[in-house]
Amino acid sequence: MTTAPPAGSIPAAPPRASTSLFAPSPTSSARPEAPPLPPVRRTPLVVSGLLAAALTAYVWSAHGAKPGVLLLLGLGLGVALFHSRFGFTSAWRQLVAVGNGTGMRAHALLLGTTATLFALLIGTETGLFGAEPAPSAGPVGVGLFAGSALFAIGMQLGGACASGTLFAVGSGQTSIVLTLGGFIAGATLAAWQFDLWKDLPAWEPVVLSDHIGWFGSWAVTIAALVLVVLVTRRVQARRNPPPLGAVPSARGAAVRALRGSWPLAAGALLLALLGAGVLLVSGGAWGVTSAFSLWGSELVGVLGGHPENWTWWQRPGNAEMLAGPVLADKTSLTDIGIMIGAAVAAALGGTWALHRGIAWRTAVAAVLGGVLMGIGARLAGGCNIGAYLAGIASGSLSGWLWGAFALAGTWVGLKLRPLFGLGNPKPGDGVC
Repeated sequence: MTTAPPAGSIPAAPPRASTSLFAPSPTSSARPEAPPLPPVRRTPLVVSGLLAAALTAYVWSAHGAKPGVLLLLGLGLGVALFHSRFGFTSAWRQLVAVGNGTGMRAHALLLGTTATLFALLIGTETGLFGAEPAPSAGPVGVGLFAGSALFAIGMQLGGACASGTLFAVGSGQTSIVLTLGGFIAGATLAAWQFDLWKDLPAWEPVVLSDHIGWFGSWAVTIAALVLVVLVTRRVQARRNPPPLGAVPSARGAAVRALRGSWPLAAGALLLALLGAGVLLVSGGAWGVTSAFSLWGSELVGVLGGHPENWTWWQRPGNAEMLAGPVLADKTSLTDIGIMIGAAVAAALGGTWALHRGIAWRTAVAAVLGGVLMGIGARLAGGCNIGAYLAGIASGSLSGWLWGAFALAGTWVGLKLRPLFGLGNPKPGDGVC
């Protein structure tokens, strides 16, 4: 969202760039005050709260403690994502369009904290329920390059990334429901047509810990993230962009923790802890998009198709996923938990609402963006969570390359947004 400054107003003089690594970077004006919180939305709160309790009780009793804990972790992820409005789509858009690197520095904190926790868990082989934590790494090749760029184009058209799509749907954003539908369709289409892209040129995964150990891998990752922070600060100091917009919040710390907005840093730290919890419980990193292929394929089966005959679902691990119950699938549980957790948080914050009157061009962009993200995630071996976050935190070269090609795709996506009536931040805006 962009807002022009009031007519006749004199822009505030930009603050001097600080030499401190942790001081705020300059913006063209001060960040506006957060608007007051609206009243609690009682009906959505009751419905989402009862759904969370009932689903948790069912999963725990039908499938055991491990799936039950994964669902609880998903609920926590949804609450943290909503309260901090932690975004990947907006962070890349703000950096590329106007040079505001605030979101990217929050990414660096999330990635660094997650990398630290991953190194501790994987390096010491610590897991629960018999899990053996393992790093996430994908092949380096054409699929990764093309898929991550397609994904980034899609998220700029669709308005959200993988995790953002889930928490936006949970908070009642109707247009993002269209994005989710396209996402599921694209991920299912890519699984169906796996034979067309499975043999794209690629090299074996590169994991730093295989060469320099877990401490060395962690040290290199942290050093690279510090460089990201320094570069984005320098870019922001040179371009002096608009500040981030403010969302409804509360002044008291207790009320703000329960109902208001959280600082991006708080969201990054909590997301890292919860993501590490997924690794601790399941042995695999937090992911999002494999569930979309599963949900779409299950629907194909209900409609009379035979997804079990697709090559994608005959691969080791995938066949068991398709044959098993959806509510015992790790990624499905965390995805569903994110949507319900975000609904609870949005209702408590008074912002849960169904948005009506979606412009047709926005609706087309949402569906098209979702389809591109679904296809891109399958080509690249994951999304902004399963490939970018988990990959970099695991010390995988594929994670860094995913981010680099996603930045390039973001630039293309920004060029396409105006064709669908979608705006981009501009230097003269009041907020970006």
